[in-house]
Amino acid sequence: MKLSRMLAMAKKEVMHILRDPFTIIMSIGFPIILVIYFGFAIDFDFRGVKLAVYDSDNTRQSRELANVFFSSGYFKLEKGMYPEKMTKEIELEKDFGTIIIPPGFGRKIASRKESAVQILVDGTDNQKTSIVGRYIGSMQKAVASRFSDAAPQSPVDIRVRYLYNPELNTQWFIVPGLIVVVIGLLGIFMTALTVSKEWENGSMELLLSTPVKPLEIILGKIIPYVAISLAGSSLVYLIARLVFGVPFVGSHFLLICAVLIYIVASLAQGILISVTLRQQNKATQAALILGILPSLLLSGLIFPIESMPMFFRGVASILPARWFMIIIRGLFLKGSTFTELSLPFSMLVLLSLIPIIIASKKFKRDLEQ
Repeated sequence: MKLSRMLAMAKKEVMHILRDPFTIIMSIGFPIILVIYFGFAIDFDFRGVKLAVYDSDNTRQSRELANVFFSSGYFKLEKGMYPEKMTKEIELEKDFGTIIIPPGFGRKIASRKESAVQILVDGTDNQKTSIVGRYIGSMQKAVASRFSDAAPQSPVDIRVRYLYNPELNTQWFIVPGLIVVVIGLLGIFMTALTVSKEWENGSMELLLSTPVKPLEIILGKIIPYVAISLAGSSLVYLIARLVFGVPFVGSHFLLICAVLIYIVASLAQGILISVTLRQQNKATQAALILGILPSLLLSGLIFPIESMPMFFRGVASILPARWFMIIIRGLFLKGSTFTELSLPFSMLVLLSLIPIIIASKKFKRDLEQ
């Protein structure tokens, strides 16, 4: 593969883009419109059920308290594994919250005194958090009923603190997720027509007479759209920070790396569609199906992946949007490190290489024929 031939293909694609101002307008204007519209319009809730229990009292009363949560059917309890940092399970996304039972809990209950129990809840996912809050509120009544023989009023004071999004601001939850949808949708649409357009216009015959290799054609066509998508992503980031006031506590370097990888993954999917179908109308329909539905339904933006049937969880695991969603929310609200995001990053890289390899091999067979 020669860099000069690849850059020549990129220059050719830039000329196509400049002759079609609608492409530039769509790639820059569409993200702004979509993020502003959905950022203000969408407001929904959801929750998760896994709770880590740190029982520092280890008495009959503390175990009864944990059993109240377990028997409700709302929560799945696990023993906390990081007593030195009780929020670790939440940071690693192993659990959605943490119940902390302090020492002396059983003694205070037996003495008919009030004892405080703290529950830490992941506030990055506003859908889950709001419903978890309502469930915890109902637990207060169940706890009062369980310990009613110890005191006339509930002796347990359950206090909830929401991490990462203490005000449960829906826009903090929605807008970072919209970045995933916008970049993925634009990336697939912009490149889904590139190769199919060449076949329909008859210009592919010119490429057949040159020594340009399939991989050089594919990478050359992707490069201009990487720059356009990166510009659109920067505008979306500025809107999220300046218009919606979404905080960003992570690493900007990791954010840029993740965005670039996700852009390449989305563009590669579009190229694969274009190489496979060859016809623009079919490529458009395929891009619509593969661009919108997975980004909205299987990325975790609206519906939680963990509550889906096993089949759909498997489908979601092979979609770049699902892994980029974890990265983007982790960087914006949690300040996650690369170590904590190593799995999503690895999957994102893998899912960006696979479409390029498949498209290159498919394109090579087409040229040989």
